Amino acid sequence: MKRKDIKALILTVCALLILSCGNRKNELHIFNWADYMNPEVIEKFEKEYNCKVVMNYFDSNEALYAKVKAGASGYDVMFPSGYMAKIMYEQKLIRELDLNKLKNLKNIDMGYVKKGLDPEMKYSVPYMLTYAGIAYNTKRVPDFKPSWSMFERKDLAGRMTLLNDLRETIGAALKYHGYSYNTTDEKELEKARDTVIKWKRNIAKFDVDEAKRGLSSGEFILIHTYNGDALQLIEENSDLAFAIPAEGTSISGDDMVIPLSAKNPELAYKFINFMLEAEVAKANMEFVYYLSPNTEAQKLMDSDFMSDPAINPPKRVIERSDVLADLGENNQKYSKIWDQIKSAK
Repeated sequence: MKRKDIKALILTVCALLILSCGNRKNELHIFNWADYMNPEVIEKFEKEYNCKVVMNYFDSNEALYAKVKAGASGYDVMFPSGYMAKIMYEQKLIRELDLNKLKNLKNIDMGYVKKGLDPEMKYSVPYMLTYAGIAYNTKRVPDFKPSWSMFERKDLAGRMTLLNDLRETIGAALKYHGYSYNTTDEKELEKARDTVIKWKRNIAKFDVDEAKRGLSSGEFILIHTYNGDALQLIEENSDLAFAIPAEGTSISGDDMVIPLSAKNPELAYKFINFMLEAEVAKANMEFVYYLSPNTEAQKLMDSDFMSDPAINPPKRVIERSDVLADLGENNQKYSKIWDQIKSAK
């Protein structure tokens, strides 16, 4: 081959490589809870914005925090609960938002936002509201009572699970004793610790995602879980049911945030704004069985969905429950108690 032909070939290959790189789709990396978004919504976003969404999952706020704190920098959008979003903002792990880039914020229920931990949406945008409770097999759990005391049942030993989430599980024990999920009283926390250790002897393990699959398969017959996760299981198996304990439970809002280390923040803004569209929020609610504080989307929902007490609990249940709050330096008290629970036999 002549030198000029070789040169022409090289130029052609380089041109093709440049063209190939120029046509490469943008990637948006998301860190989310499992089963928490309608796949059709993702496909629609990818098509509309000519990009590829890469989804990774975490099973607790603490797992999310630990990974990001350790230096994980590959995410563009994350979905922490409100209290964890506040912690991450204060530690400069997530960025302040430019609300001018989120025109669909007009669809959000500002009454809900103003009662939350980020009333001005400086760093977070609401996604879904969740409630913790008990999912169980109605045919295999005799004499069920809507109470956290179910985890004391010896006859169910080895067939139950608790959430692998320190605030949720310690909080359940606190509420069982009539205390707040957000207490910082050390005696109350120690009493909750002893209760969880007692429950620990009856459960198969602390878990989130495997517990759901285990309840569905019959491996477990009663699990501590979130309302939307339970309702997804119930849709597939009519023998299952969900109850919010009479003592009260946690109320948690999961938010959309952009990490300080995001590689594609502009696409992240487009994604959050897209998620706030009424039709998109409706599709997500129908898939995950959680309530979005998106007033325009709620208008589109079936009345059965909006009146389901497992999705939209009555006022009396709300009054007995607690919104999970960021406890500042007192978060360390919960971490200490959790370590003691995990190491106990």
